[in-house]
Amino acid sequence: MLPKEHKGAGLPVPAPRLHGYYVKTVRGKLMQQFGLKNPHQVPNLTKIVLNVGMGEAIKQPKILDAIVDEVATITGQKPLRTKAKKSIANFGQREGQEIGVSVTLRGARMWEFLDRFISTAIPRIRDFRGLSTRAFDGRGNYSLGVKEQMIFPEINYDLVEQIHGMDITFVTTTNRDDLAFALLRELGMPFRGDDKPIVVQG
Repeated sequence: MLPKEHKGAGLPVPAPRLHGYYVKTVRGKLMQQFGLKNPHQVPNLTKIVLNVGMGEAIKQPKILDAIVDEVATITGQKPLRTKAKKSIANFGQREGQEIGVSVTLRGARMWEFLDRFISTAIPRIRDFRGLSTRAFDGRGNYSLGVKEQMIFPEINYDLVEQIHGMDITFVTTTNRDDLAFALLRELGMPFRGDDKPIVVQG
């Protein structure tokens, strides 16, 4: 599913747009808002982790092949196959069986994914009324669940074998939920009750 060649091959990779916005605008706003004097106290995004669990892969292992291709298309990075840590007889699950995929994004890929997720994927969610503000874990990390992979425009409807969801976790450098919330909100995450999300000028 991944194209092997494209028109931009060989050209220098442009810096992630959203990262530039973070450096030029968001850091200053957060320092002023929270009275931070040391720039190292300003929260930053460390990584984004995507997990897809597929229990049906126990009976149909080929399903995972399609999911691996889809997640690689969405993120631009080949995911790892996750294995069952223990056997569960009721589900016919054996220890070591492949039951899902996981990918961890860092650096430029992380910023590019976040940019596309905020600007193109979230607006395609059905009956969207804003992201919950209660999904922080108490240590500055935020998780959300996506019900179907079809919200990502990179996915070709005609090639989809099965609708599946995924969990997405945003890991930050801070251990405070209020700082993490302010960071994600300033980056454009449309939380419930907020005004329109911030539009990053390209």
